[in-house]
Amino acid sequence: MDFFGNQEAARRKTGILIAYFAAAVASMVAGLYFVVVAAFSYTSSQISQADNPAIDWWRPDVLLAVAAVTIGVITLGSLYKMAMLRGGGESIALLLGGRRLNRATRDREERQLLNIVEEMALASGTPVPPVFLLDHEEGINAFAAGFTPGDAVIGVNRGTLDVLSRDELQGVIAHEFSHILNGDMRLNLRLVGLLHGILVLAIIGYYLMRASGGSRSRSSSGRGGGGGQIVLIGLAMLVIGYAGLFFARLIKAAVSRQREYLADASAVQFTRNPAGISGALKKIGGYAAGSKIKSPEAETASHMFFGKSRSSLFQLLSTHPPLVQRIQAIDPSFDGKFPPVKPQRKNKAAKKKEKEKRKSPFEGLTGPLGAATGGGRFPIDPVLVVAAVGSPANEHIGYARELLARLPAELTEALHDSFSARAIVLALLLDTNDAIRRQQLETISAKLGQPTREETEKLAPITAAQGAAFRLPLVQMLPPAMQELSPGQYETFRQTVEALVAADGKVDLFEFALLRVLFKRLDRYFHEENPPRVLYPAIGGLMDQLSDLLSTLAQLGHQNDDEVRRAFQQASQAFALNRKLVLRSRDTCSLSLVGAALDKLAQASPIIKKRVLTAAAAAVATDGKLTLAEAELLRTIADSLDCPMPPILGS
Repeated sequence: MDFFGNQEAARRKTGILIAYFAAAVASMVAGLYFVVVAAFSYTSSQISQADNPAIDWWRPDVLLAVAAVTIGVITLGSLYKMAMLRGGGESIALLLGGRRLNRATRDREERQLLNIVEEMALASGTPVPPVFLLDHEEGINAFAAGFTPGDAVIGVNRGTLDVLSRDELQGVIAHEFSHILNGDMRLNLRLVGLLHGILVLAIIGYYLMRASGGSRSRSSSGRGGGGGQIVLIGLAMLVIGYAGLFFARLIKAAVSRQREYLADASAVQFTRNPAGISGALKKIGGYAAGSKIKSPEAETASHMFFGKSRSSLFQLLSTHPPLVQRIQAIDPSFDGKFPPVKPQRKNKAAKKKEKEKRKSPFEGLTGPLGAATGGGRFPIDPVLVVAAVGSPANEHIGYARELLARLPAELTEALHDSFSARAIVLALLLDTNDAIRRQQLETISAKLGQPTREETEKLAPITAAQGAAFRLPLVQMLPPAMQELSPGQYETFRQTVEALVAADGKVDLFEFALLRVLFKRLDRYFHEENPPRVLYPAIGGLMDQLSDLLSTLAQLGHQNDDEVRRAFQQASQAFALNRKLVLRSRDTCSLSLVGAALDKLAQASPIIKKRVLTAAAAAVATDGKLTLAEAELLRTIADSLDCPMPPILGS
């Protein structure tokens, strides 16, 4: 799957939806305008007692007033709903009654779900998302919600855990990750806001009718009472509002059905196990509760779910393709028959059999961590590295599974606790120089207290023993636990991290990666920052930033001036730009310059981001080889651009 193409398509589809939405609003304005003109003309004729009143259909003042009120109501309704959902995916999960899972849970099904989500996140290069369980939902269903991969959440019904095998659950989670990677989530959230705005118009019409009913009856003895006008206008708002909502839901359903087919195909590509997702879909068909959602907010999020959350009278209004068609697209041999399914807790024998089955796809995988843990350079193809963005392969899942399996139990437990998670970050930043290390530990004591210092010292040798290849994955796994901090605790922790980085007077590549990857998503969470919008559909306004980025990358990887020029030239050619980029001098290049450039490049269109990443990969791998530090830097650049890059596996 083409991540950048799908992201660009989702962005354009948002524009098309807004155009459809604008057309629907214009039609609603026109309808209300004619009703208002007719209503007031009728009232005027009653007052003047004219037999055949001539209606003046062109009333610019009335049109302007109707348009202002209608557009104002819809806009305010949409903005209100979007403000409610400003928290992104977590807002949707809480709206549906979800319970955030504690990553230290001892429940076997919950632990299995969290493990699968961690595997998928590490394999795809996305941050590990928080997971919410809908405890009271018996149906087999799940959803992904958020604005970007960095603030996504995964929601899963209790019935999904009770009924599905591990392979089937992995297929469902892979389907939801494909929504994260394909750019569907932001589109889905915007649909919620747009639909609510139209609904508000109908609701106001309903209350206008109710409020004016009594006043109309009380004034019925007088001629020309205004109650009848208000009732008629209220009825028009109700009818036109619900008609607009009907057509808006048609648009929503059509878009959603198309994206579901794409997500199913992506999940198969992701796991290389068609039986997983097809088995989950078959169980939905044979399960009494199916994929239904009981929450009263199910309609709001109907287009976000894995399966159809509500039954619909017409397929045109269904947010999902027919179940049989979805299964046959994956398994053409399916005969359309669904055997009955009952929820059951898996016994130990079944669990052991499933575990053995799960190992088999990776028996031939030789050391996915091997190349990365070495101190030298390993061969890569920059074009293939960028092509893997948003399209993880089976080998990446094997890598993630092996990585998680090799983590010591004490470190795994610490990753899931907010207090210990802070200590892991601090331990990763401790310097090898004894004097600087003592200064850093004193800073920890002064800012966070002696217990945090002791926890840091306890975890430091454990994190160091894992090797450098584990550093970035550990950072990716930390945000869910750290989101449990209070805002005040987070700010103090952030200041402490910055002090530790500054202790030796310089910022190395890993420290730069940690600051960018960790704080980007935590700042968005605690400061409620909006993801960057696309402000640069073309490269024209970003030439300086592109020159800064590629110059610094070329200077970082090479000491010889000729090699620097060759790396910069190769990166420029990879970007395929007609205009000339400027190679900056070594003394003007720095990681802070890279950070500033990335902040602005993050506002580029997906297609521009793809070219930026291709050029960056060419700059750091001029000889076709990469060090671990360069791989971390490249993945950090991708993460800063909201382009999830899977682990770079050496051959």
